[in-house]
Formats: sequence, C-alpha cells, structure tokens
Amino acid sequence: MKKITYSKILGISNLTESTYILKLEKVNFEFKAGQYLVLNVPGEYKAREYSIYSPEEAPTIDLLIKEVDNGEVSRELKYMKIGTKVEITGPFGFFVLRDTLPPEINHYSFIATGTGISPFHSIILSNPGLDYEVIHGVRHGYEAYDSEDYDEERYHLCTSREHGENFYGRVTQYLRNKGIRKDSIFYICGNSGMVNEVTELLENHGITPENIRTEVFF
Repeated sequence: MKKITYSKILGISNLTESTYILKLEKVNFEFKAGQYLVLNVPGEYKAREYSIYSPEEAPTIDLLIKEVDNGEVSRELKYMKIGTKVEITGPFGFFVLRDTLPPEINHYSFIATGTGISPFHSIILSNPGLDYEVIHGVRHGYEAYDSEDYDEERYHLCTSREHGENFYGRVTQYLRNKGIRKDSIFYICGNSGMVNEVTELLENHGITPENIRTEVFF
C-alpha cells in the first residue's frame, strides 16, 4: 500500500470560471508523467483521483481540476487557504510512455476531452523533442487550457459548441476528416463515451489494440 504524504497547498490559479490549477508542495513525491495521485482533505474521507498536470522535474505538483456540479471536493479545494495541508497518496497508474515502440511506430497521438488533457501536458513537457500531436475536444475555445505550452502546429483544438478558427466538431469528426496515422501509437483520455468511440474508430481503421492506450478520466 502506498504511503500517505502530507503536502501544503502553495497556490490556486483560475483558468476559467470553473477550472483551476492546484499547486502542491512536492515533498519528495516522485512520479512518471501520465500517472495520477489520490488527494484527500485530512479527516474528511473524500478522496479523489487526479492526474498530475506538471512535468516530472517541476518544483511543485500541479493538478488541473474542474469544479463540477455536486462535486464536494473540487469545490472545496478551490477555496482552500494557501498553506492548508492535504493528504496525497501515489503515484498510481500505467498511462505512461512505453519504454520501447515497434519499429513501424514513431509518432504519438494524444486525444483528450476537457481536463483529460492533464496527463498529456505532463508527458509532453517531461519529454522535449517528442514527436506528437494533441487533439483536444472542448465545448468552447477558452477551455484550451495552457495551449501555449504545446507547439502550435501540433495542438489541434476541437470545439463542439463554438464556431471559429478551431475545428468545429468532436474529436471523432476531426479524426475522420484528417485520417488515421498508421505510424502512431494512440493515447486517449477523457469521458467514457469519447474513449469508447475513438477506440472503435481506430480499430476499424486497422490500429491494433496494443497501440491504443486509454484512461477514463471522469
């Protein structure tokens, strides 16, 4: 069983009205980009899982959190005082880069909806020079969280409720229009409906299961 670590809240940065970055003291907490931790407010027993948003070598542990309807923990954390201690356990998960790839694979496709972008932000910033693309599905353009952290030619924003300079439609529509790269390994993170739909689409286009990695984010 993983040991519980006590960490202080160092900062809270609002990205939108409902989404924010929670910065935590690192306290010798080591992880691989793509992993998650379990966070709990001491004495409350309301533990929640959050993918780590910051790169491996960052001085803090950053979490990208969306305040959801009836979400007790996401709402409570947003208004906590700086210096408050929380419990973190982990890291957990295997949604990380593979150590080796088949010879025909030399590219990474990261597909996310909403705050499901979190593990990909950590992976990309932890691995400079990675050959990747990000396909990020959101409702509105302002939900392109920290998009400036990615190469602008590699980051593709899909907005389902807003016309504009971005692709109008869902990530599945973007993939159908653009075509499926056969030299890519696909990482998919977000709601279960999207994950299942994209997985089925990829398999129908000949992508083998070992080159499809998924994580249901909420």
